Amino acid sequence: MDVLAWLRDSDPALRWQVERDLLGEPPPVWEATRARVATEGFGARLLGKQDPDGRWAGGAFFPADFDFASMKTDGQPWTATTWVLNDLREWGVDAAALTGTAELLAENARWEYDDLPYWGGEVDCCINAWTLMNGLWLGADVAGIAAWFVEHRQPDGGWNCEWVEGSKRSSVHSTLNSLKGLLAWDTAAGGSPATHSARRGGEEYLLERGLFRRLSTGEPVLPGVSAFSYPFRWHYDVLNAADYFRLAGTPPDPRMAEAIELIREARQPDGTWLQGRRLPGRVWFEIDVPEGEPSKWLTLVATRVLNWWDAR
Repeated sequence: MDVLAWLRDSDPALRWQVERDLLGEPPPVWEATRARVATEGFGARLLGKQDPDGRWAGGAFFPADFDFASMKTDGQPWTATTWVLNDLREWGVDAAALTGTAELLAENARWEYDDLPYWGGEVDCCINAWTLMNGLWLGADVAGIAAWFVEHRQPDGGWNCEWVEGSKRSSVHSTLNSLKGLLAWDTAAGGSPATHSARRGGEEYLLERGLFRRLSTGEPVLPGVSAFSYPFRWHYDVLNAADYFRLAGTPPDPRMAEAIELIREARQPDGTWLQGRRLPGRVWFEIDVPEGEPSKWLTLVATRVLNWWDAR
């Protein structure tokens, strides 16, 4: 199978990244494809679901009609504002396609936690990281959230969304998502010595563990840390973590070598990666294949990571 041709035959949200990162097409080619994301396919469909008040599904993190008692059986729903903004941003939608959204959310969106104002963030590290990234993208004032991450690091160097319940130890999930938010802040706004230091400390927390081992026992930090699925959502695995370091632009660290081999070993003989068990929950529509089938999204991400690593 011609994997690159298979990848290129995709929704514009994926195709432009294949053209830029794997095929090496000149900017006019992939930029033209990227511009289509707001008017065709996945991106256009999600933009069409926006409520007149700027939100999606009537909620900030959860749909307005969500029954929290169903969380254990039905899973986390992925249709509310924050999740949709995450998808649109990651797919490369130009902020101009959402002109006025930042202002509408400032006026109409409140967090389900304590009814806090949307662009001020709340107490969850992952939620604050996504809000930081989305605010930077849409032009909202999110400087306070960047400072919040500096103040809420755990003593061992990372972050944990359960700090509010008294946790003093970092979580790989929370740490990776926090790092993504701080990387966006440092890249777009220049950051500060404090945010740079916090990000380096969080990176070191993951690298000390080789991205997937407990310091105490050497055992994997999670049962499925080498089982990949897309969308990543909030979930940690070694592919998601390695892709962060690729995006950060730092030279590959030798401590990642074993994790990289886990990614390489998951590649199928035809050059693809298979979809793992996806997180359950309501979606607007499916954007990737069922479990066990070759995933174009995972193949794109994994190929980029291996190309980055092997070019060292």
